[in-house]
Amino acid sequence: MESASGGTGASDPNSGEPIPSTAAAAPTGASSASQGQAEGSFQAPPSRYESQKRRDWNTFLQYLKNHKPPLTLARCSGAHVIEFLKYLDQFGKTKVHITGCPYFGHPNPPAPCACPLKQAWGSLDALIGRLRAAYEENGGRPESNPFGARAVRIYLREVREGQAKARGIPYEKKNGNGLLQLLRQLFRLMFRYHTVAATSTTPAAATTTTAV
Repeated sequence: MESASGGTGASDPNSGEPIPSTAAAAPTGASSASQGQAEGSFQAPPSRYESQKRRDWNTFLQYLKNHKPPLTLARCSGAHVIEFLKYLDQFGKTKVHITGCPYFGHPNPPAPCACPLKQAWGSLDALIGRLRAAYEENGGRPESNPFGARAVRIYLREVREGQAKARGIPYEKKNGNGLLQLLRQLFRLMFRYHTVAATSTTPAAATTTTAV
């Protein structure tokens, strides 16, 4: 699944920018003990998720800067986030068949077609999750988080359903009663276990009675 992060303009969003090192070099002429303490104070490199989140956040800020007219983060809304997601489609690698395509709904088309490439729903969903976290980590308030706006959730759901139909790939809907179903399955397993246990102990009891 392709990444939805990247630069602005015509650059590939998967390129990203190198993360500057935050570790400071030990002063020249420092003793070995001081160097050891400095090395011990170095922070571990960021995880892959954190690095990707930083690139995504920088990409979005650059997108706002290049927006016509320029946008500030404080004025960014869910509509602007959706606009950003549509902008990223030009860097997508997932074939999404249009309604008039003979391969619409075909999971494995036998031949190429002229349908557009877009960002996969899974990539967009993961991107929004990272940007939503980055927004609050950079001082944004949860109640004003544009990445958590209802319009963005609706858009992602429409993308998921549309791509599932166009590509012929079913998806499992989230069920609000998932916990209830899990409890039912657990109850059935417990009932089956007790039934088997009772069946296995009955012959032994009968044999003991006969022997007496």
